[in-house]
Amino acid sequence: MKDNNLKLILGGIILIIILAFAIFVFIVAVFIPDIVEHMLGAPDPAMDNASRILYSTKLFLNRDLLFSPHSSSGSDRVFIIYPGKTAEEIVGDLSNAQLIKDPGTFTDYLVYKGVDRQLQAGTYLLNPMLNPIEIAASLYDTTPADISFSFLAGWRTEEISALLPTSGLYISADDFINLVKNPPQPLSDIISPDLISLEGYLFPGNYQVMKSANAEELTRQVLLNFISQLPENYEASLNKTGLSLGDAIILASIIEKEAILPEEAPIIASVFINRLNANMPLQSDPTIQYALSYSTDQKTWWKNPLTSEDFDINSPFNTYLHLGLPPTPICNPGKSSIMAILEPANTEYLFFRAACDGSGRHIFNKTFEDHRSAACK
Repeated sequence: MKDNNLKLILGGIILIIILAFAIFVFIVAVFIPDIVEHMLGAPDPAMDNASRILYSTKLFLNRDLLFSPHSSSGSDRVFIIYPGKTAEEIVGDLSNAQLIKDPGTFTDYLVYKGVDRQLQAGTYLLNPMLNPIEIAASLYDTTPADISFSFLAGWRTEEISALLPTSGLYISADDFINLVKNPPQPLSDIISPDLISLEGYLFPGNYQVMKSANAEELTRQVLLNFISQLPENYEASLNKTGLSLGDAIILASIIEKEAILPEEAPIIASVFINRLNANMPLQSDPTIQYALSYSTDQKTWWKNPLTSEDFDINSPFNTYLHLGLPPTPICNPGKSSIMAILEPANTEYLFFRAACDGSGRHIFNKTFEDHRSAACK
């Protein structure tokens, strides 16, 4: 009789355990994932069932952390995700910036939503009063707080400004041109207080610019990049050539438009320096093109070919009529052209002209007679 009672008791206990386990399995496998999906939205469709149960359980247990901001007060902060950063590194940066409290729970949420692989490189405005879910939503927003804005070496200000209307930036082309041609003192001071124009100092490249940036903020970012590109010993290099930084950038802008092959840039630099030292006019065609401005016939800022009448244009940029340098750079040179002036070749050349084979090479000569002999037949 006792054995039967014991068996009944044991059977009841086992039944209770099985029932409790079944309830536990139901809660973990069905109830909790449903609750979490109701709270956080659907999980990553690519997630398998076991992973869904695991991450749902972790997020359910830490749900309070997901809805708690790092701080009850604070202001917007700039947060940058650089290209190539992993989700783990980004989460670590958010924690270091005191924008999230618990990196582990934040990572679990990213994985659960399947956005750990969708974080966008860019610049974001984040606030410590945002909770982790709101922070995450900002980071995989396909419209981050910045715009990628780029332009090429050799472009003049007007060509750069033409990109602005379709860039996503709220900067008018006219405002940008006016700022470059008539820079306010705070911008001039970045380079030199004596600058009459910022043409030549708009360093070419790709920029991540805040959508809210105005013309001055964009230009400041570009000018600071120009300064950062100058080698540490650039002043010593200038002393060797006898040029000021302003003179060097004017020449670099001319070289940018003359040199087709980068390896020829230091040689072309030597020709112009030799001509200046010999009190000879520079006689550079690109300065004529700059003086002519926009060609409505060719729909370009760099008319080519030039006519004989073009060389008679009455402009201080006409280096056939006027000795010395033009008043300002004629375009915005890249680093290779700037370095060509800082480190010119040591030559006695006074003349160069395009080779006749269409290769982009130039023929360099010391005398005008040899220069004429090199003309294409």
